[in-house]
Amino acid sequence: MATRSTIAYRTAEGKIRAVYCHWDGYPAYNGAMLQEHYRDPAKVAALVTLGNISSLGRLIGEKHDFDWRDDDAGFTTYYGRDRGEPDQDAKEFETVADWVEHYKSSWAEYFYLFNGDHWIVTNGHTEGGFPVFDFLSEVLTKLSVDN
Repeated sequence: MATRSTIAYRTAEGKIRAVYCHWDGYPAYNGAMLQEHYRDPAKVAALVTLGNISSLGRLIGEKHDFDWRDDDAGFTTYYGRDRGEPDQDAKEFETVADWVEHYKSSWAEYFYLFNGDHWIVTNGHTEGGFPVFDFLSEVLTKLSVDN
């Protein structure tokens, strides 16, 4: 069963640029992967620029066969680049709330946002109509303490 997520960053214009990610969206995997391997704003933008993701890897990587899996290579697998699917581009939203609402309808369970310095995450929980985020580093620390 897939754990769907969305990965986003805030653009220089203040918009939210985001992609869907189908597999392993829970914080212990995608969250840890983002926290460890995608902390540079240029690398985050490059990750999102290639569009919707099937599975996140520690590297953006190169074009490869969609069905090829090599954990040693660590490549991210994209629907557009690697399977050739059309209409898999990143989407832009005016607000964080618009982004979260859009991907809730795609059954996303986790929402990762790079704010330029830190990753923050929510499971879509809102208060007063606004998504409530936690610092991903704190979520991961709590997970490691609980295990």
